[in-house]
Amino acid sequence: MKQLKISKNYLLLKNWWESIDLTNYEKSFFNREIISFNQQLFRLKEKKIRIGAYGKSGVGKSSVLNSLLQANIFKTNIINGTTREIKAEEWDIKDLTLNSVELLDFPGFDFCDIKFPDKVYSCINHSDIILFIVSGDLNRNELNEIISLIKNGKKIIVTFNKIDLFNKNELKEIIESIKFKLPKDFNIPIILNHGKNLKNYLSKIINQHGEIFLTLNSLQLADKLFLEIKEQRLKKRQKLAQSTIGKFSTIKASTVALNPFILFDIAGSFALDTALISELSKIYGLNLKGESARKIFKNISINNLFLGATQVGVNTSFNLVRKVILLTAPFTNGLSLLPYGPIAIIQAAIAVHSTKILGKLAAKEIFKKSKASFIEPYILLNNINFNEPEIFKHINIYLTKRNLNDNFVSFLP
Repeated sequence: MKQLKISKNYLLLKNWWESIDLTNYEKSFFNREIISFNQQLFRLKEKKIRIGAYGKSGVGKSSVLNSLLQANIFKTNIINGTTREIKAEEWDIKDLTLNSVELLDFPGFDFCDIKFPDKVYSCINHSDIILFIVSGDLNRNELNEIISLIKNGKKIIVTFNKIDLFNKNELKEIIESIKFKLPKDFNIPIILNHGKNLKNYLSKIINQHGEIFLTLNSLQLADKLFLEIKEQRLKKRQKLAQSTIGKFSTIKASTVALNPFILFDIAGSFALDTALISELSKIYGLNLKGESARKIFKNISINNLFLGATQVGVNTSFNLVRKVILLTAPFTNGLSLLPYGPIAIIQAAIAVHSTKILGKLAAKEIFKKSKASFIEPYILLNNINFNEPEIFKHINIYLTKRNLNDNFVSFLP
């Protein structure tokens, strides 16, 4: 396994974050997400891992955390829904490779009167390990929550609480049922909250892999924030790109339709299309020079037969027809000029359509090139190899889902 030194990865993420030049609007729009990420970055620097207890109301989340602390810190009650907001407490573990462990007690996901639900979701997302507490067989809502957490790339440990309510055979039957219901390709540990079972398991996994869990979660959160910023920027650029393409389409159509002497030839059309590509490159932050813009235009025309034929063959044919009409006008007392208007309109419509196609293809090509010039947190995640892949399967789940959803074509013009 490539060693994930926290200090090194903290500096990588810190430098990456500082390299993102946010506008004032973006700082305001993503204010809550930025604060949350900076808090995670600080925890990474301070080597402070977060473990959250999550589950439905009444399963004993608070009592599980109290058993780890060996003290009644988190409030418990016979009435479900005692925990209505997030509560946190430091957990002192001996021989810890990290500086500290923070235990978080979350309200039950099925409890209606939760204070600050957005904050609860954010803290769950920023937990490096999640103890999913159950007190019996999994119901549909619990399974849906677990699957949602898995898809979000979270490390989950199912913790079976209140086992004294079942005899040995019942306990075995319930555990088998839980295993059957959990995703087959995802090895989620099921730990009984009995004696020091859970404490010993957590102590071992934190000492062996705590730094990696903290680092991986920080990288995931950086990547998620990056994707949110990227999506917002692309939406804004989409409007600018559409406006620019529309402007160039109008210019080309007007020039083609209104020029009776065919001064605007194919070379002029190419020049205008190259200028469009240059403008689009500025919008997407690539700022191509003339030669690079012409190269993209050439590649697009070659790879798109319709566009190439429209730009060269069709327009050339119409230009010849219009020239013949003008030359024969004196000999037909002007009657040959009658088709001139409709031909000019058709040629203008073709110019608009081909320019829009070119603009969309160019924007996609420019977007691909601009991606290559920027290092994403995703790259760091994707390049990590593990000696114990079963423990870190949640990363592969996140990366797979991320690749499926990382399709920003809908935000291009």
